[in-house]
Amino acid sequence: MKKRTFYFMLAVLVFVLACYANDDIYYAKAEEIAYETDSDYIVQTMPDWELLKQRIPVRGIYMTGYTVGLTTKFQKLVGLIKETELNAIVIDVKDDEGLMTYYSQVADAEFAGANKKIRIKDIDSVMKTLRENDVYPIARIVTFKDRRAGDRFPNLAVKSKSGGIWRDRHGMSWLNPYNKDSWKYIVAIAEEAASKGFKEIQFDYVRFPTDGEVKLIDYGTAAAGKSKGEAIAEFLAYARERLSKKGVVVSADVFGLVTTVKDDMNIGQHLESIAKSVDVICPMVYPSHYGKGSYGVAEPDFEPYKIVHKSISVSQGRIDSIKGMSRKAVIRPWLQDFTASYLPKYQKYGPEEVKAQIKATYDAGAEEWLLWNAGNNYTVGALRKEQ
Repeated sequence: MKKRTFYFMLAVLVFVLACYANDDIYYAKAEEIAYETDSDYIVQTMPDWELLKQRIPVRGIYMTGYTVGLTTKFQKLVGLIKETELNAIVIDVKDDEGLMTYYSQVADAEFAGANKKIRIKDIDSVMKTLRENDVYPIARIVTFKDRRAGDRFPNLAVKSKSGGIWRDRHGMSWLNPYNKDSWKYIVAIAEEAASKGFKEIQFDYVRFPTDGEVKLIDYGTAAAGKSKGEAIAEFLAYARERLSKKGVVVSADVFGLVTTVKDDMNIGQHLESIAKSVDVICPMVYPSHYGKGSYGVAEPDFEPYKIVHKSISVSQGRIDSIKGMSRKAVIRPWLQDFTASYLPKYQKYGPEEVKAQIKATYDAGAEEWLLWNAGNNYTVGALRKEQ
């Protein structure tokens, strides 16, 4: 019995020694092979994310989460897109209240209470419908105006000089555009939207607050030595860098007057700075939003062609004049498809008024446009039928 044990242990020892010997031979050969073929290796470079982006001349409409959640109306508008020159939809993802329209898996969004009012129950089904109908999907994300995250994360919110969270005239808190931690929250939501299949992320309210006692605001030490325009441009550049790796286009909504004023209007929206940080700029050039006498027009709401043409032609010229840029942002205006009945003097907008704005856009050198109607009721007669 002892002899059998001895021979067994001897066999084990021989096996182990053989393994070590073979390992040495293996690693020696592997090292030799690696050394011999080093010169044959292809050095990999980072991919050109720009090539992954699907950029088409967009002609789109806007939809709220409520509309998308209402199957009948959603399908009707998808049908409108198929039948006309339209090819895109802008869908609310995070709205003016800081609420998500579909359930977000982003932990901070859940903690902030952003999932409290879900209107799109099945976002995957919605995206499938858009793919099947060849509709270009754009995710609208309200950026710094966010009472949910602002209230839940006071460290990210705009502060008051007297202490505590600053609020606008509607009682809304805002995320601080100077605070880079607030950027991460917004972009995390944008990245999730990209993973859902949105081909473009559109940042709205990407600016500093304007309503309320803005003189009482304290932006903190992060604001030292940095202008508002620089802060917004840096945020957009940061967002674009992260989102480009997901192959999506990045756009920004700006006030209509940004197209023609030289400064940042004290809200951080400076045309040339933003043009260097995004793929698309979407100025809201609704004629009804311009004051009497703007661009020499007595009643802007009654002269849609003149207002839109002036805004787009000037902004197009300014961007074309930027030197040293290989890629420049495209101008894609938001056009008015609603009647501004709240004005003391207004005109009813129908096919001719909407067509005039579209023509002005093309005549000014731009190729893309979006129609805005808060109720998502669009003027069919203004749209060319699909050939």
